[in-house]
Amino acid sequence: MAHSSSVLSPQGSHVLAAAACGVAEFIRACGADPDRVLGEAGFDARDLENPHAAVSLARYVAMMENAARRSGNAQFGLWFGQQFQADHLGLIGELALAAPDIGTGLAAFAKHFIHHQQNTEARLVRDGGLMRLEYRIVDPEIWARRQDADLTMGMFANLLRRVFGPRVEFEEVWFEHPAPEQAHAYRTAFGAPPYFSAPTNAISFRADGLNRPMPARDPARFAALAEDLRRIGGRADGADILPRVLSEIRRILPEGAPGIDPVADRIGIPRWTLQRRLGEHGITFSDCVDRVRARLSLIYLAEPYPSIAAIAELLGYSEVSAFSRACRRLHGASPDAVRRRIATSKPNNQTGTQTPAHTARSVIMGA
Repeated sequence: MAHSSSVLSPQGSHVLAAAACGVAEFIRACGADPDRVLGEAGFDARDLENPHAAVSLARYVAMMENAARRSGNAQFGLWFGQQFQADHLGLIGELALAAPDIGTGLAAFAKHFIHHQQNTEARLVRDGGLMRLEYRIVDPEIWARRQDADLTMGMFANLLRRVFGPRVEFEEVWFEHPAPEQAHAYRTAFGAPPYFSAPTNAISFRADGLNRPMPARDPARFAALAEDLRRIGGRADGADILPRVLSEIRRILPEGAPGIDPVADRIGIPRWTLQRRLGEHGITFSDCVDRVRARLSLIYLAEPYPSIAAIAELLGYSEVSAFSRACRRLHGASPDAVRRRIATSKPNNQTGTQTPAHTARSVIMGA
């Protein structure tokens, strides 16, 4: 069983403003100025008042990253997501809760999530006796997105708590980003072991009870809400191959140096077709790998952690020396020098707080 919604819209992707419900109040509670945080991301508070309004996804993600920096709370997204109730999700939350049963509601949630938030992949996947609700942004221009991943997994967790009951137990929670400092907080938040440097963000739970009626089931409203989401969310075409290639490279980098064949298989086209279509952009597959590694390396090096060795692994290099050579080629300096250069250019209140990611998808079992 796999229900999925995966559409790529390379230009102007949006998210419905319901995803920011209560963010100004939460920013203020964390000790930052919401007007400043929103303004630096290009928002006015009034932009977020209508939950059905479409706002820039890139600005939304940047706002969450900025909120973490300005508040000095590196776990901003984690705790904002934990308090974000399913009833605040707007049309996508209403759709899930109006379904006739839990399984149908969660499948519809994943299928229609693309209308709530474009340039995003959401999937509901059965894995033996478990279900896994997956999520990742596939916009290749949205690179720094740890806070978004943390808050979205919290939103998903609260949706599951709403439909299964507050005592539902999660099996695992996955995150694309490296393991941060105080990673034990994730175990506290979700009551399940978190895995980092994963190929996607996901939360897994037992597949029992999917036939149970939804607490707020309303079949007529369920059908109408699906149409409302399609109308408001609009279309998101996936005609441009480049965003898909960059997204897939990012997904598989922690597993090792990416090859063109698995990327072509994942996208569903022959290798020669992929090479030809990249050639229409004037680039090669190797150029795409360099582009992803260059951008991610700067994001990782902007934090005092993870270690250089861990970053090399996260970027798919077999040895630190290979990463060092590539860093000099891509950025004109060694990884340590780039890290120092970034650190000296940061305002004092914008330093990072991540700690080493010891291995790809490393599990943190702290209390």
